[in-house]
Amino acid sequence: MGRAFEVRKAAKAKTAAAKSKVYSKYGREIYVAAKTGSSNPEINQELKRVIEKAKKDQIPNDIIKRAIEKAEGGVDENYHTIKYEVFGPGQSILIIDCLTDNTQRTLSGIRTAINRTDGKIGVSGSVLHQFEQLSVFKIPNLTEDDILMILIENDLDPKLIEQEEDGILLMGQPNDYFKIKTALLNYDPNLDLVVDELTWIPFNYVTLTAEDQEKFEKFVDMLEELDDVQDVYHNVE
Repeated sequence: MGRAFEVRKAAKAKTAAAKSKVYSKYGREIYVAAKTGSSNPEINQELKRVIEKAKKDQIPNDIIKRAIEKAEGGVDENYHTIKYEVFGPGQSILIIDCLTDNTQRTLSGIRTAINRTDGKIGVSGSVLHQFEQLSVFKIPNLTEDDILMILIENDLDPKLIEQEEDGILLMGQPNDYFKIKTALLNYDPNLDLVVDELTWIPFNYVTLTAEDQEKFEKFVDMLEELDDVQDVYHNVE
């Protein structure tokens, strides 16, 4: 990819209202994962992935438990996954993943954010082709040789193995996410995976002008306020 991957994490929300939104988003995602598969995370790999992600973001066990029990109890809520491709301020482009039970409400919220920040919604494929979905791991306590050996022994082909200041960056194909993670943890169950996610990485990053950067940050802030928005990926440095 020609450059080190930078992990960008939004600042942790500290207000009760903001925390409530985060809890709600994870509760919804866990419910859908449990509803569409088994409620047992040892059988349902997608549910296991979401639960582990929630725990890393310090979501209380009670929130996780209630979402699974809700799915087991036969509560029928129809959620749909929607992916919006957006041209933002300047040369910014974004992928917005949503999970919603009301597509009109979701689209209305996103359009409002777009209209206030000089963006526009693209047609399907207009932005997505400028990103690549990858399994991404950051491992601080193994060497490149260790990781390469683990992958070879498990017939896994890495996209990238790169030494960074805070550990080894490992990228693989999205379909290999669970295989890579299982191989790493079989090697060392106590392995510290600083980054452990399926994500969209842009092929090229851009730097915005001060004016466009301000609009872009406002746009992302507005998106994060929407309950239906689960993840936002972009190409801005």
